[in-house]
Amino acid sequence: MHDLSGAPSEAPGPFFWEPFTVAREMTRDPLGMMERMQRDYGDVVRLRVGPIAYYTLFHPEHIKHVLQDNNRNYVKGPIVGRAKVLIGEGLFSSEGDLWRCQRRLAQPAFHRQRIGAFADTMTACGHDMLDSWHGMAATGASFDLMAETSRVTLRIVGKTLFSLDLSGDAATVGDAFLIALDYLVYRAFNLVAAPVRVPTPRNLRFRRALRVLDDVVMRIIDTRRRTGDDPGDLLSMLLAARDEDTGKGMSDRQLRDEIMTFVLAGHETTAVTLGWTWYLLGRHPEIEERLRDEVQRAIGGRTPGFEDLPALRYVRMVVEEALRLYPPLWAFGRQAVGEDRIDGYRIKAGTPVNLSPWVTHRHPGFWEEPERFDPERFTPERVASRHRFAYLPFSGGPRLCIGNEFALMEATLLVAMMAQRYRIEPVDPARRVTPEVRLTIRPLGGLPVRVRAV
Repeated sequence: MHDLSGAPSEAPGPFFWEPFTVAREMTRDPLGMMERMQRDYGDVVRLRVGPIAYYTLFHPEHIKHVLQDNNRNYVKGPIVGRAKVLIGEGLFSSEGDLWRCQRRLAQPAFHRQRIGAFADTMTACGHDMLDSWHGMAATGASFDLMAETSRVTLRIVGKTLFSLDLSGDAATVGDAFLIALDYLVYRAFNLVAAPVRVPTPRNLRFRRALRVLDDVVMRIIDTRRRTGDDPGDLLSMLLAARDEDTGKGMSDRQLRDEIMTFVLAGHETTAVTLGWTWYLLGRHPEIEERLRDEVQRAIGGRTPGFEDLPALRYVRMVVEEALRLYPPLWAFGRQAVGEDRIDGYRIKAGTPVNLSPWVTHRHPGFWEEPERFDPERFTPERVASRHRFAYLPFSGGPRLCIGNEFALMEATLLVAMMAQRYRIEPVDPARRVTPEVRLTIRPLGGLPVRVRAV
C-alpha cells in the first residue's frame, strides 16, 4: 500500500484554474460534488486547483491506510487548524505527543461503565423535553424537531460535562456556543476569511462569544480546583486524571480546550442524528412500528436505563443506519507528512487528503441498495462481514472519536423515550428534506412536525 518504488503516477481527477471556482462549487453542492468525483474518476481522485493538488479517497481500504495503517504519516491539516480559534489543542485538533498524552488522560473518563453513570441525566433531560410537548400534542401545534433536539443535547452535554444547564440559567453560554459554531462553519467554507484579529462585524461577534465561553469555563475550573467539589461529571474525572508515566494532570488551558471540544462535538452531532433518525422513521412506518414494538417489550412505560441498552438493540440499529445515511461529519481531512503511495498513486509530502463518510457510506461495493433505509445492515453478523472502514461516522483508527459510545447511548435512550410517549409526524409527509452542509449535515429548513400522544 505504501511502497514508493516504481515510476510516480497521478490519480485522475478534475482541474480548476483558480480556487474561487472550487469554493463556489463546494458551497453550492458539496455532497453532489463528492458523489460526482467518485462516479466519474473512481476511488482515488486528484483534484487540482492551479498548482495545488488535493486527494480524495472513497474506498474503505484506502481510508484504513490513512487512518490506521500509516496514521503517523497523516496529521489533521489546515481546515482543522481553523477550528483552533475555539477548541484550541483539544483531542480533536491536537497532534503527536500532546494528543497521545491527552488521550491517555481522558480515556478512562469515557470507559463504557463510566459513561453509563450519565444515563439518568440523559433520561431526565429527555423527560423534560417530552413533558414540554404535552400541550402541543393536545392542540396539534407544529414545531421544529431540530430546535428541540438541539436544545436537549446542549442541556445534556452541559450537565454531564460540568453540571451546568446550558438551556436554563446559563442560556447566554448556550447562545455563545451557537455563535461560535456558526463562525466555525464560515471559516471552514471560506478559505479567504479574514483573520480573527481583524475587527469585522462577524469577527467581533465571535470574539464576544468566545470571551463569554472562556470566562465561564475558566471560572468553573478555578472553582473546582479551589473547593475540590466532585459532582461526578466529566470535568471532575478530567481534573482527577493523572498521566501514569509522569503523574501530571491537565493544565487549566488543556481542560478548557477539552471542554470546548466536547461541548461542540457532543451537542451538534447527536442533535442532528436524532433529527435525521425521526425523519427516516417518518418515511418508513413499518420500521417505526418494529422499533415501537421492541421498546414496549423491553421497557414498557418505565424510564430506560443503562442496563436496558442490550434489550434496545433494534433502536440502536436504527440510529446506526441513520448515521450511515446522514453522517454528521460528512467529510474530513488529513495532510501527508511524508511521501506515500496509495493504490499505486503517489501522494507527495504536504498533500491534503480528504475522506468522505457521505460517499463511502454509499459505496456500492460495500452497501447493497445504498440509498435504502435498512437497519438490518447492522445485525452483528452483517457488521462482522463488512469492511470495518466502510462505516466511519466517528472516524476510525487511533483517532476514533472518544465520545462515540456516549453519543450512541444518548441517541438510543432518547429515541426509545420519544417512541414511548409520542408519534412524531411530519407536517408535510410528501416533503423530501434537503441536507444542508455546515460543520455537520442538517435538514435544510428544519424538521416541522406534530406529535400525538401514544
